[in-house]
Amino acid sequence: MRLFNIAVPSLFLSLGSSISGSKLSVISGGAIEPGLAAAAAAFAKMTGRELNITFNTAPQIRKRLAAGESFDVVVAPVKLIAELTEAGKVKPGGLNVGQVGSGVAVRPGAPVPEIASAEDIRKGVLEADSIVFNLASTGIYFENLLKQMGVWEQVEPKTTRYATGAEVMQHALKGKGREVAFGPITEILLEKDHGLLFVGPLPAEVQNYTSYTAVVMSDTAWPDEAQDLVTFLGGPDGKALFVAAGIE
Repeated sequence: MRLFNIAVPSLFLSLGSSISGSKLSVISGGAIEPGLAAAAAAFAKMTGRELNITFNTAPQIRKRLAAGESFDVVVAPVKLIAELTEAGKVKPGGLNVGQVGSGVAVRPGAPVPEIASAEDIRKGVLEADSIVFNLASTGIYFENLLKQMGVWEQVEPKTTRYATGAEVMQHALKGKGREVAFGPITEILLEKDHGLLFVGPLPAEVQNYTSYTAVVMSDTAWPDEAQDLVTFLGGPDGKALFVAAGIE
């Protein structure tokens, strides 16, 4: 779990009613961290509202909200938002903030696999000494893809899984041999400055995009201010910051 506190002195109130005095809490999928952090900073600068942002995987978000934890805004994959809406945890009518594709990464100096086609991916995982990916939405998709390709039983013994994409990439940086990592492209790009090599996105024929929606929680004490944040994140100014961070 990663927790961010973004606080900027009040400059002007451009998005609604009186907002001084308390913080808006947000729980979000980790794959959109770079874009959400930038958008949150911009929102705080405009409104003076302090933001607490917790980044978790979709399964972790589901578990925490089911246990009764509450936030003002949730930013999560569309499927999870639909579940939460049906359960009455969030209000209907959230806004899309963008989507994240899946990519391939290796550590500096490691052999670079071919990834131009689905057959390249199939061949690459079979030839790799080890593969690593997460237990969240991206990893669930990738496991099912390997099953569809008929190679899961062969590669499962040499597979390492982590709860988050960040842990996957940290592992990959310290790996050895012909190891290949798979995960959200945004998580890969976060580690480029540390030397992780972004080989490229999965080929179009097997690419998986996870779309994220921002929505107000039903029991927020700040419904108007929470909706202001959602409106900003899903609006042109907020989306531009997501796009700049590699979120389509």
